[in-house]
Amino acid sequence: MSIHSIECAVGATPITIETGKMARLADGAVTVRCGDTVILVTAVSATKIKEGQTFFPLSVEYKEKAAAAGMFPGGYFKREGRPTEKEILTCRMTDRPLRPMFPKGYLYDTQIIAILLSADGENDPDILSINGASAALVVSDIPFAEPVGAVRVGRIDGQFVINPTNTERKDSDLDLVYVGSKDQVIMIEGAANELPEEEFIKALHFAQENVRVICEKQEELRALCGKEKRSYELCVAKPELLEIGYEIAGDRIEAAIYADSKVERQKKVGALRDEVETAIKARHPEATDFDIEQVFEYIQKKAFRISIMEKGKRADGRQLKQLRPLVAEVGCLPSVVHGSALFARGETMSMCLATLAPVEDKQYFDSYTGGEDEKRFILHYNFPPFSVGDTGRFGGQNRREIGHGALAERSIAPVIPAEDEFPYAIRVSSEIMESNGSTSMASVCAGTMSLLHAGVPLKRPVAGISVGLVTVFNEQNEMERHETLLDIIGSEDFYGDMDFKLCGSEAGVTGYQLDLKLPGIPLSILEEAIVLAKNGRTQILDTMNAAISTPGTMSPNAPRIESTSIPQDRIGELIGPGGKNIKAIQAETGTDINIEEDGTVRIYASKQEGLDRALYLIKRMFQEIEIGELYTGKIVSTTTFGAFMEVLPGKDGLIHISELAEGRTQKTEDVVNIGDIVTAKCIGIDEKGRVKMSIRAAQRDAKAKDAADAGITE
Repeated sequence: MSIHSIECAVGATPITIETGKMARLADGAVTVRCGDTVILVTAVSATKIKEGQTFFPLSVEYKEKAAAAGMFPGGYFKREGRPTEKEILTCRMTDRPLRPMFPKGYLYDTQIIAILLSADGENDPDILSINGASAALVVSDIPFAEPVGAVRVGRIDGQFVINPTNTERKDSDLDLVYVGSKDQVIMIEGAANELPEEEFIKALHFAQENVRVICEKQEELRALCGKEKRSYELCVAKPELLEIGYEIAGDRIEAAIYADSKVERQKKVGALRDEVETAIKARHPEATDFDIEQVFEYIQKKAFRISIMEKGKRADGRQLKQLRPLVAEVGCLPSVVHGSALFARGETMSMCLATLAPVEDKQYFDSYTGGEDEKRFILHYNFPPFSVGDTGRFGGQNRREIGHGALAERSIAPVIPAEDEFPYAIRVSSEIMESNGSTSMASVCAGTMSLLHAGVPLKRPVAGISVGLVTVFNEQNEMERHETLLDIIGSEDFYGDMDFKLCGSEAGVTGYQLDLKLPGIPLSILEEAIVLAKNGRTQILDTMNAAISTPGTMSPNAPRIESTSIPQDRIGELIGPGGKNIKAIQAETGTDINIEEDGTVRIYASKQEGLDRALYLIKRMFQEIEIGELYTGKIVSTTTFGAFMEVLPGKDGLIHISELAEGRTQKTEDVVNIGDIVTAKCIGIDEKGRVKMSIRAAQRDAKAKDAADAGITE
């Protein structure tokens, strides 16, 4: 074996990348280690293009093995099954920065596979997956522009930390995954606890400094053992076919792509495409569907860029920094839905439904890497085909839906109240009604409003918006000009160079995601986009606040939850022998009661009166009897010298026969009998804790009060 390794000194624990030991039949393979977390990443690319291939078939797979954490898989079948949400999100995070680094027109089937081999529970393998994928491609013979590096940045007590451990991340108000080349940013993703934009920008520069180290180390590894890059063919538009396309559609394409609505644009563009296809096939019968798609895409992209860069004109007639018309509405559905809201930007619309449940209904899942293993706030994103006017598969979620839902979820999560403040499990379901760009950002806005409508006391409303980019490069492949676009629509995402989504409240950033079609951009452009997004977010928050700005009244159909606490050493008293006490309270009040180990008691009820009664009974059970206070309770036994009443649950007091009534009482049963409900005053507690009660004293106090109220004085 010819084994080579490099060590990247970033963060408290260095990252070691090794190649030449395992998976040597792959085109490129590395193991990446940080602490005791180890991951294997391989890269393989076909040497022939499949017949009829019209797109770059890059697939990224990431798999976590229970054995890596010394665990057995949960469930009946003791084998890892379908991908978890964590695995899907890691696949997406690994895929997105790699894709723009391949040559345009490279259509060879390419696969990246990452397998978790060891998990120490502290160092997350997602960062290792990205670095490993880049290193595997760098040492292989597969064409790949240049190394990319990835780091996670946290912020603890105001100080930035590279690749914080899972324990450290609990104290961090920033979770930034940053991927870049030596000098430029390629992708970012993550969340923050309402971090000011100025601090967010500082974090980006801090990340870039460390990414440069990782990229340089990969270059060292390539110099040690990298393979010579293979020869390959690129599938690009043929010049002679481009000429025909321009001849047919060149002077009409702009009018088509700038029609008033998305549906109208699609019809006009589709009609022009048919004309171009007919003309090309008439002169070049050998032209394939791929050739025609390449020609027509090139024509549209050129017209789009000329219009943006030279005329400042967008497809829907807006200015470059202008939002589409906004619509915000709450209470769209009957109150059987706990909270509902609709948000639209132009032809992008999300309807969100918020649901509340007891906190015990939170989501639990296996975590082999030591990260999050439960969630009480969940956001699910659903993208039906009718939202883009298409037919298609319905049911089940694809990777895109999982990713968009995760982005919206982590953007709202920082403003969700703490469990002890609001002891509910919370779910938002985003149903995309119309899609023409950035439905995930519409989900953030509608989701926030639906939560407020459901009565969730959010710290502050959160909104999100996307920023696009159009660039012009010279013959030396240097960027000469660029324009940023606020609130991009679908065609601007497709023909543009960037989709940067940024979410936050009026206080700061909460969630973000950057995707590029370019192999990197300067951080200065991203800073420009951050400022633009903040301005757009402010306008959107104004519209949302006009619809709802504070928590509404909770739906009558939402569960009522109340919390109280009792001493840990007295939990058994509340439960009672065989659960007698707690069952009696639940039966009387129609509630469900859950007791935590720390003495926290949560009461769940469908009706407020039942909840109030259960809370009263529990608090009454743990009250201390005080001299001079009145108590109402049941007579539990009688004797020749008086009667015993239940002053508080489990606590009895003696009413001496002389205290049953005014004057002399011959027999206890002349005044009270077992089962009677009486009100008595505590007149004493002796040194042994025995309680003395008096009906007579209570009656005297009542008469004195009545007299005082009537203005009678002795």
